[in-house]
Amino acid sequence: MKKVLITGGSDGLGKTIAKELSKDCKVYIAALNEEKLRAASKALNCNYFVCDVSDHAQVEKMVKKIGKIDVLINNAGLFIQDELDFNDYDRIKKVIDTNLLGVINCTKACLPAMKKSGCGQIININSLAGINHKQERSVYHASKWGVTGFSRSLEDEVKKYGIKITDILPGKMKTNFSKKLNIEKSMSDAMDTKQIAQLIRFILTLPKDVSIPEVSIKHILN
Repeated sequence: MKKVLITGGSDGLGKTIAKELSKDCKVYIAALNEEKLRAASKALNCNYFVCDVSDHAQVEKMVKKIGKIDVLINNAGLFIQDELDFNDYDRIKKVIDTNLLGVINCTKACLPAMKKSGCGQIININSLAGINHKQERSVYHASKWGVTGFSRSLEDEVKKYGIKITDILPGKMKTNFSKKLNIEKSMSDAMDTKQIAQLIRFILTLPKDVSIPEVSIKHILN
């Protein structure tokens, strides 16, 4: 049974992915809110860790406890919006540290065991914001463009070890991602998170010698 670690797994897309993969994988979810983690863990019958992905010491401790991870899904993320000079410095740092540094930290911690075993799958939940641009989102785009560059470079670096990197760039999804900042958006052109979870399940069924380095997915009206 494959061991799967999903960051940002206590709600939204991460929780949906955990529900989908818990059917036939040993799933571990990680996030900051222990109350949400505990509830999700109970509902999905999976394990959880309270972990700040921007803190490499916490990440390394978590990965050590889990042991060799077969599939890492870097899903933890934060949103920020507004003209740059109106963005709070602390929020800017938190978004960059979570969206980009968190991906790097978790990936770095999982790689040694994957290299040793000669296989592994790392899936980075990026965003169409990782290849596009829009006003009042410069910091958010910077974090996501960083993930794009990281994923593309790392894919070249680790394929010789039998490790696969997939960068998923979704469009708008039906989550509370922006609501957490009291930003209201119409969801008429948004995807259900189940569609992303099903995409991930498909990626995990591919033969060992076949990889999807990057895939964009969006609602037809998005």
